[in-house]
Amino acid sequence: MSSIDADEQRFRELILLRRVRDRIDREYARPLDVEALARGVHMSAGHLSRRFRQAYGESPYAYLMTRRIERAMALLRRGDMSVTDVCFEVGCSSLGTFSTRFTELVGMPPSVYRREAAGTEGIPSCVSKQVTRPVRNREAPPTPPRLA
Repeated sequence: MSSIDADEQRFRELILLRRVRDRIDREYARPLDVEALARGVHMSAGHLSRRFRQAYGESPYAYLMTRRIERAMALLRRGDMSVTDVCFEVGCSSLGTFSTRFTELVGMPPSVYRREAAGTEGIPSCVSKQVTRPVRNREAPPTPPRLA
């Protein structure tokens, strides 16, 4: 295979990976799994996962969960929904998994985030969103122990 053919193949694959990423961005609240995403672009689940991680630095599942947590943060800042309602609204089917992943990305449990986000009233949503954007697991600061 010539260098031009290999470059063309990589370019086509990047287009497919972008379609997967765009689908996750659009359909984050729907039931999505790597197998379904892979079928949509005619790849195996393993190949999609490897190539997606190479292109975007994280697995399709991690990217999906980050989108869900970002949306959950916005809903929790509004303050009119329970943590359980937010969990299901963003497409998670397990409150435990949602809470664990939320805590990993945000650095605090969703119930604490909801309570503390009440203090952000009056701050424009564009500023609030940027300041409260979730971080990756390795970037999350350790949560200090809270005294009762």
